[in-house]
Amino acid sequence: MLQIWHKGGDALRFWTSVVALSALAACEGATVENKFDELASRETVFGTGGITDLNSTLLGGGGDDEGGQGGAGIPVNAFLWRAALDTVSFLPLSSADPFGGVIITDWYADDPGAGERFKVNVVILGRELVADGVSARVFRQVRDPQSAGWIDAGVSTDTPTRLENAILQRARELRIASAS
Repeated sequence: MLQIWHKGGDALRFWTSVVALSALAACEGATVENKFDELASRETVFGTGGITDLNSTLLGGGGDDEGGQGGAGIPVNAFLWRAALDTVSFLPLSSADPFGGVIITDWYADDPGAGERFKVNVVILGRELVADGVSARVFRQVRDPQSAGWIDAGVSTDTPTRLENAILQRARELRIASAS
């Protein structure tokens, strides 16, 4: 009895698929009326332009790409974003949010037996390619010999600054390369 039910289930799936594909094939010659222009000109809670104007004012989209200064809705500098990704590319990424300008790496140990690991957070602070347009934080942990767990350890105070400078240098290189 169980075999018949199983076979019946397969047949039911087969005929459901045939009916669905037939319905899709019947839609081939259908015309769809474009109501977007009419809707875009109506007054909405977002203003006359609707969500498109909201995108261009809040998210920085809706226009030309001003020399890598974002565009396409990304409110961070494209050169800094790309440079930050290139600079931390040896670390495994945990999260990368181009709209918020935040890159978070996962813990990385160059040599797993060395007993220390690193993690980096990078934040792109704006749309301009300026020296204070990027902020980096570096975290370090060392293996605790007693508990075999990880404990937080300090990093040199100039390490985040050196990372920020490396990102800025790479961003300058990307900008020069795009101009030629």
